[in-house]
Amino acid sequence: MRVLIVEDEPNLGRQLRATLEGAGYAVDLATDGEEGHFLGSTETYDAIILDLGLPEVDGLTVLDRWRKEGRTAPVLVLTARDSWSDKVAGLDAGADDYVAKPFQTEELIARLRALIRRASGNASAELIAGDIRLDTRSGKVTKAGEPVKLTAQEYKLLSYLIHHKGKVVSRTELIEHIYDQDFDRDSNTIEVFVTRIRKKLGSDVITTIRGLGYSLDEPGAPAPIA
Repeated sequence: MRVLIVEDEPNLGRQLRATLEGAGYAVDLATDGEEGHFLGSTETYDAIILDLGLPEVDGLTVLDRWRKEGRTAPVLVLTARDSWSDKVAGLDAGADDYVAKPFQTEELIARLRALIRRASGNASAELIAGDIRLDTRSGKVTKAGEPVKLTAQEYKLLSYLIHHKGKVVSRTELIEHIYDQDFDRDSNTIEVFVTRIRKKLGSDVITTIRGLGYSLDEPGAPAPIA
């Protein structure tokens, strides 16, 4: 999953980026509203963390622009303001949730996970496909109750596919959502990770849809039609 952080406080921005990367997310960081708006308008994200008190362009304006442009990524607003009216303004501008500073990073990550799950139509923190279970809270994957060890990139790819279970996901979409902006992206690595995941979880766990991409489905389900 790929996340954009728009935060002008250098220490907080670096801390959030390191924490989210440690939790398995691909992360881009913008330090002002202008840069944040540009990235949010030109790149693809599963969720955005947006500070309201930004230089250049304030957070509410950035959020309003994204929504008017048709950008639907869930947005978690950060605010140091105590006024309830600022929180209401954020929600009215299109925010999906908010966290007031100072905050516990555990709470922020839990809210972020929930936003991403809901955006993909998943209510539970544990995502299931047949005998495969992925716990978004712990990052653990099991097959038939037995733990399966995945690399960071294998986990990111499996997580994105299981969040979008039953849908055809193109190589381009996978690349956009499991790598951050600065990563040297190579579409061939997707095939390598898919092959590795199949070896660990079963050859039929991910279906290749020729010319279109990949799909992860419930066992016995018909192949999706794009």
